[in-house]
Amino acid sequence: MTDQTQEQLELPVLARLQVRDAKARTARATLRKAAAAEPAAVDPVARVLVDVPLAHLDRPFDYSVPATMADAAVPGVRVKVRFAGQDVDGYVLERATSTDHTGTLAPLRRVVSAEPVLSAAVAALTADVAGRYAGTRSDVLRLAVPARHATTEKQPTTPAAAPAPFDHSAAAEAWRGHEPGAAFLRHLAEGGSPRAVWAAAPATDWPHLLAHAAAATYAGGRGALLCVPDGKDVARVDRALTAVLGPGHHVALTADAGPARRYADFLAVSRGARRVVVGTRAAGFAPVHDLGLLAIWDDGDDLHAEPRAPYPHTRETLLLRAEREGAALLVGGFARTVEGEYLLKSGWARELSPPRELLRERVTVGIAGASDGDLARDPLARASRVPRQVHEAIRTGLLTGPVLVQTPRAGYAASLACERCRMPARCTACSGPLALTSPTTPPACRWCGTVADAWSCPECGHRGLRAPVLGDARTAEELGRSFPSTRVRTSSGDTVLADVDARPAIVVATPGAEPVADGGYATVVLLDTWLMLGRTDLRTTEEAVRRWANAAALVRPGGAVIAVGDPTHPALQALVRWDLAGFAARETRERVEAHLPPASRLATITGSPGAVDDAVTLLEAPPAAEVLGPVATGDEESRVVVRVPRAHGPALSRALGDLQRLRSSRKLDAVRIQVDPPSIG
Repeated sequence: MTDQTQEQLELPVLARLQVRDAKARTARATLRKAAAAEPAAVDPVARVLVDVPLAHLDRPFDYSVPATMADAAVPGVRVKVRFAGQDVDGYVLERATSTDHTGTLAPLRRVVSAEPVLSAAVAALTADVAGRYAGTRSDVLRLAVPARHATTEKQPTTPAAAPAPFDHSAAAEAWRGHEPGAAFLRHLAEGGSPRAVWAAAPATDWPHLLAHAAAATYAGGRGALLCVPDGKDVARVDRALTAVLGPGHHVALTADAGPARRYADFLAVSRGARRVVVGTRAAGFAPVHDLGLLAIWDDGDDLHAEPRAPYPHTRETLLLRAEREGAALLVGGFARTVEGEYLLKSGWARELSPPRELLRERVTVGIAGASDGDLARDPLARASRVPRQVHEAIRTGLLTGPVLVQTPRAGYAASLACERCRMPARCTACSGPLALTSPTTPPACRWCGTVADAWSCPECGHRGLRAPVLGDARTAEELGRSFPSTRVRTSSGDTVLADVDARPAIVVATPGAEPVADGGYATVVLLDTWLMLGRTDLRTTEEAVRRWANAAALVRPGGAVIAVGDPTHPALQALVRWDLAGFAARETRERVEAHLPPASRLATITGSPGAVDDAVTLLEAPPAAEVLGPVATGDEESRVVVRVPRAHGPALSRALGDLQRLRSSRKLDAVRIQVDPPSIG
């Protein structure tokens, strides 16, 4: 037999073998597909919340659970599903035995991770928050669950050590003066759920008191969640919790911790290894096991308002969570917000506050040029930015420790005007305001950056400039000249000091950037109070009092606070008397009479004029609703305000949610809806 003949005989055999192998592969693939499609024997339906930003699709969808995923696809895990022709992320909310869907359910594509990261309580909370703020649950879930870090997820979590016995006497001593603080702590330790609005006295180590409240809750076998405005405050509470609880019993959740560290701390809470949490606004969704206490410090700080949709506020998130999970709630701060006052007025919470005797011991507040004697010593006290009385107070304070000077504006000279006629100095290119960034640089536009070294006044032709509003850098420069042998430090913008030592120094800081002094400041000076009161906003006066109080409260016990401003203004009078609760009560009463929050619920609808008009037409608002506007807001946008009595707030939120879903389904131009915006200019 020739080689050619042999080759011809082998070809059909080879072809038959190839066909047989192909059939075998097809059969195996069919078996695998059948096995994958075979539904789980128990609870074969998974209700999945799909991560889709469209409002009209913001609901759970049913999927079939393949038998191969039956053990891994538990409630709370991340999954991939097929949706609208593509693979998308989602969370399993629950497993069920049946579905209302009449067709064939699509199977889960895969379980991304077997780690349950969405607890049932937090899943329900996201629904509450989305409903309250007329948003979508997918947006809220991005705030509640951090991004997955696979390497971190594979690492075990170290269990917490046994908690030390709770020292009730030490905790009661720390809370002494904030009555009935001892009863509040005892209620927490016994498993109760008290609700309180706490007005802290000046010179109070508030992180230490929060740590004792968390310790009382922890000793009773429950978890605690503490929310503060920023990372600087988180660090202070973190140190206090370590001192009171010992190391290894709590975690700090902040955005700047990095993805791996943040996810590791989140898993420690989710797995139940840590049950005490401190963090910024996103920490309000932390899945704390057996939650017993929710606390928020300085709830008036705008950092508690989430800048991303649906714009929830930490205080409202914690209120919803306290109601749902039956936990205690503590709303604290040196100043009281109108929302906190309304909680007391409605009877929902009780007051924790210091007596007048303690306040008089802690701080003395004065206003420069307020008395006839002050004016006799310095006739220009009310006209000068830094009058002689303030210089004397700074000099006296420097004898014993550091002095804090709060000024509202950062930078050098935030605005300029003609030296002769006081006409504001404007850029010739874009009409923006001119400013100085340092004593050696020429004036430049704050909008376009154009240098105006040859500027002259268009009204009178004068070339001289004056600075009616000075920033912290210029203030520090002037004080450095007045006190040449004294250290002068600044804290503002990107350079914020966390703390300073007890050595004599002048610390110039903008509101919110004031560092904590070791032992407290000997003197606190509040400059340019008129500037804080000059904003056009619903909360201008309330916000000014809060910022002044936060700075004044950094004084050491028995220290002095002096403000430069109008001594007859009610806000400064409230600060002098340290009657911040009375100020909040008056502000609340005026808001109620004017039908403003918190007595009413407001929502804004912002977008292009046509889109806003369409939204108002489609909105099925409650009968008691008032539609105010539209008004132009700049950038070719307009805004309307919808107002209803507080009792109709839930109905307004539902109507706005329905509006979002309707507009989404019709693919109409987007509008931005904010329920209870932090400010309305």
